Amino acid sequence: MNWIIASLLMFVSSVALYLLVRKSNTLKTPQQLNNLAMFLIPVLVYITLTLRTPTNFTLKPLEYLIVLIQGIFFSYLGNKFSLKGIEYSPNPGYSLIISKSYVVFTAIASIFLFSAPLTIQSVIAIVLIILFSALITINKDKSKTTSNKLWLPYTMGAFFAWGFLALSSKYLLNAGVPILSRLILSMVVTTVLILGEILYKKVEWKNASKDQLITLLLIGIFGASFSYFMQVGFNVAPNVGYVNATNAASISLLTLLSAFFFKDELTLKKMVGIVGVTAGLLLLFL
Repeated sequence: MNWIIASLLMFVSSVALYLLVRKSNTLKTPQQLNNLAMFLIPVLVYITLTLRTPTNFTLKPLEYLIVLIQGIFFSYLGNKFSLKGIEYSPNPGYSLIISKSYVVFTAIASIFLFSAPLTIQSVIAIVLIILFSALITINKDKSKTTSNKLWLPYTMGAFFAWGFLALSSKYLLNAGVPILSRLILSMVVTTVLILGEILYKKVEWKNASKDQLITLLLIGIFGASFSYFMQVGFNVAPNVGYVNATNAASISLLTLLSAFFFKDELTLKKMVGIVGVTAGLLLLFL
């Protein structure tokens, strides 16, 4: 599988995943249960796949340590930082666009860490995706009159967490660690942390409705697809930044479908942003 196909499968999975999370939020499902579905269900899916695909879980001590760090700091805390940055920022779009700009960090870092290529055309494509994503995400939020100065530190925490997750994943792939091994081990760590949070905060889950449970199941399935194809993309792409840029570009289709399913406002500014992001994505794939 080439990196463009893997990235497109990740792209579609990402859009489906976040539409389902949006639906889950409308059903008043606690955020912790959404997070649990994103990690626990993929673990079960991946373990099922290992029954047909021999997978080696014997890693070197350093590789186990990296997987542990990925689960605790890059996945669990990265998600917490992202949510806090969005919650505390004067405008949620500010936090989103800064954290999504980690694609630039990973694209440049890959040159030095992995001798990855980065063409002028790809640089232009990545810049287009980031700039036009800003048009989509940054909106006037008149209902939000207060903010917390910690929004930027939290946002930068998410920025580096997502960036180091991509770079450390590429390192493990280059070291020969199987994709399923890495995903299962790191997601088990994250799942344990989320379960601990659910127990500590006494999150209500026993009375979940049928619609909530079905939505959580679908979140898990598309979460599994998203993470797997992202890793496949990291493995075969010339530069992991290309895969991350494709992921960031998924906001264009997500915005269109959110307007269709949830009646979100679709302004001229957002339409220009969608066209610009799409142009950047096409340029990246050429």
